[in-house]
Amino acid sequence: MTSRHRKAIFLLKRGSRDRDRLSARQNLRYFARLYDLDAARVDAQVERYLHLLELWDRRDEPVGTFSKGMRQKLAIARALLHEPPVVFLDEPTAALDPEAARTVREFVKGLRAEGRTIFLTTHNLPEADELCDSIGIFQCRLLRMGSPRELRAGLFGAGTVVRVVGDAARFVQLARSLRFVRTAHAEGDTLTLELEDPETRNPELVDALAAAGARIRYVERLQHSLEDVYLRLVGGHK
Repeated sequence: MTSRHRKAIFLLKRGSRDRDRLSARQNLRYFARLYDLDAARVDAQVERYLHLLELWDRRDEPVGTFSKGMRQKLAIARALLHEPPVVFLDEPTAALDPEAARTVREFVKGLRAEGRTIFLTTHNLPEADELCDSIGIFQCRLLRMGSPRELRAGLFGAGTVVRVVGDAARFVQLARSLRFVRTAHAEGDTLTLELEDPETRNPELVDALAAAGARIRYVERLQHSLEDVYLRLVGGHK
């Protein structure tokens, strides 16, 4: 890898350490020099990222007095001083309090909006769902890759939940006889179905159930989480 390529990429590893006796501002200036950042840009870049990551008010305090969340935000600022187009983030919100984690997530969204390429490793699936355009799920090897929507649709299809008055089991056979219903099962007063095209087929489903005497309380789309996707994939590869 050439020097030019190294400057274009940054890896932020979990547990990255800063110099505890230096202040936040001194730390960033130190790393700016290591990156060969133009001297005329150093102070502006340091100030920019201290503000963006909400560390400006603590800029002259020793890093050794910082909380874990503040250290993580400083590490992210350090990673981006030289504005690399490609950034690798390893569990950037691990063990952070909710407020610090939200700050980091919003910052990552800002990087994405700027057109940066971000590789994120995380066990926090809601976070991956919120931040990532494309997700790869690994268990010793790559099991599946795609957008959050593609991953859900590929494993679960489009689900619909219908709640009726009384026992829903009496409508299962009717539902299964409809050409656009792939699967249907009942539990208590609830029918859970997978339809070919719920956007257009839900009204037909409701009409068919109502014609058969169903008193429908509500109909809603079934939303599967990335955790559901992960467990389905990993459970099938153990």
